[in-house]
Parts: sequence; structure tokens; C-alpha cells
Amino acid sequence: MRATSILPAGKWHTAAHSVTLDYDRRYRRRLRFVSDQGAEILLDLPEAIHIRGGDALALEDGSYVEIRAADEALLEITAPSADALIRLAWHLGNRHLSVQFLPRALRILDDHVIADMIRKLGGTAVQKTAPFDPEGGAYHSHG
Repeated sequence: MRATSILPAGKWHTAAHSVTLDYDRRYRRRLRFVSDQGAEILLDLPEAIHIRGGDALALEDGSYVEIRAADEALLEITAPSADALIRLAWHLGNRHLSVQFLPRALRILDDHVIADMIRKLGGTAVQKTAPFDPEGGAYHSHG
């Protein structure tokens, strides 16, 4: 089965299949995978895009594959003030790291070197397992 387009969460109906993918596997143009139900599927897009948990792949037969974001090893970063958290976000961006923004925290993929840097800059970095859905960036387009 072949998927040639992505539908954002809320823009599709019931899925016949689902697949659970980590962040790296959700930023693709072409990918062969097996759905959670055992179907072999080829993702075949014109360009690589970030597929978010809750989005769906549209299959050529008109059915959908729900994308589920896999739990990953992350660092949840907090700081004593909003200003301090903004400063930490700048340091992460300066290292070109993918960052997920939460109301009072940041999440990145687990990295002991970055965790040490965060602590030296006055923040906290706690290991956590959760889906990772970082900001797409200024030039990101979605489906």
C-alpha cells in the first residue's frame, strides 16, 4: 500500500491502520514500514515533512493510517524564571537542537552533555519518557 499525502490531526476520519514512530522516523519523504496491524506501507511524498502524532497518511485506496508518536528518552528543562528559560532556549537553539516548547518547560532528546550545560546555566534537566514533537522552525511546512 502506498501513502502519498498527509492530513493534519482533525482533518481525517477513522483510520484503518496505525503506526507508532519516533521523531526521526516522522520526518521523512520516503519510508517503508509495517503498520501496527501488520500491513506493509510505503510513504512516498514529494518532499520530506515533519509528521506529527495525530496526523494521518492518506493511502491510495482512500483509507488512512493514524500516526502515533512513540515515547522517547527526553530531557525536560525548567528554570527558576521565564527570563532564565528563554536564555536556556537560546542556548539550545544556538546548538541547532530540536526543541519542544511547553508552557513552563522545554523538551529535547536526552543528551547528557546538554543536561550538564543546562545545570551549569542554572536550569534543571530531568529525564523523562514521552512523545517528542519539537517546533518545526521558520521554514517548516506541514502537508
